[in-house]
Amino acid sequence: MPTSAILLLARIMIAAIFIQSGFGKLMNPAGATAYIAQNGFPVPQLAYYVAVAVEFFGGLAFLVGVQTRWVSLALALFTLGAGIGVHYHPDNAGQMIHFMKNIAIAGAFLTFVANGAGALSVDGMLGKGRAATA
Repeated sequence: MPTSAILLLARIMIAAIFIQSGFGKLMNPAGATAYIAQNGFPVPQLAYYVAVAVEFFGGLAFLVGVQTRWVSLALALFTLGAGIGVHYHPDNAGQMIHFMKNIAIAGAFLTFVANGAGALSVDGMLGKGRAATA
């Protein structure tokens, strides 16, 4: 399978969780804001808007591969923050699995920070999707 197709498949697989989660927050702002508040985030209403912007709109941008390196960096940082803020409970094995999942997803995003989205993306059509050379 060509590299560009693999990168597209990876973007689809990774973006799905963020788009779905962001859409769920859009459809239930009160519930999402309450969940955010329950997890102790300051200014839950603001955190809600940040979460929707990053998850839903960032997920869509990542999916189509627009400004992929910057979007991937934002999603990696968001994913690490959510992992630490929501799932890091060393005494709870289930939550630690979610925490480690967030670490793995952030690592996947970092590969896109380093390499771009590939040819099958908006960035690729604009000549920005090629792998970095260093």
